[in-house]
Amino acid sequence: MILIYFLIGILASILSALPLGASNIAVINTTLKQNASQAFKIAVAAGIAEVILSYYALHCNLVVKDFFNNNMWVQIFITILLLAIGIFLFFKKESINQSKKRKLVQSKYATGFILGLLNPPVLIYWVLVYGFINNNDIMLSLKSSFSVLFLFFAGVYLGKLLTLYFYSRFSLIIKNKAQNIALVVNKITGVLLVIIGVVQVINIYSF
Repeated sequence: MILIYFLIGILASILSALPLGASNIAVINTTLKQNASQAFKIAVAAGIAEVILSYYALHCNLVVKDFFNNNMWVQIFITILLLAIGIFLFFKKESINQSKKRKLVQSKYATGFILGLLNPPVLIYWVLVYGFINNNDIMLSLKSSFSVLFLFFAGVYLGKLLTLYFYSRFSLIIKNKAQNIALVVNKITGVLLVIIGVVQVINIYSF
């Protein structure tokens, strides 16, 4: 019976990670422009960030929801940031000569962690998930046993990792069937980020 918490963690995390977000786009972009191994590093770190967000949501619960409702500037800032990066990538020209030093300082782990952590909608999503879980006779709180919490958060991590891995594998299929796809990756990424930003704007003004 205790394994149900593991399955719930996996399912909830997959539902959280399926919508196209910044970490998903980073995985797709890295797979197309580099390789699946580098993209997997992003997925590993993004999974850790997902566990942290879900833990924080469980710890704070209603406080988190009230914070974002009362501080719309946080959501607005994230939205503007997504729109700015998207527009920048869309109009950015491919540079033939890239600095080796720049490549060395770029950390895929840091990219995955930051993109996974800076995601207010996911934080609110987990608050709603916990409300749904506790309203269906499956109690989950920080007072739950260690085994229950461990299995649940292990499921959260695995769900995020598997979803991003799926995105990476799907990107490989596209990469193997298309030629010179790296030339349009920035534009595609830019458009996707702008779409996410626009959706965020709609969500902000619909409440």
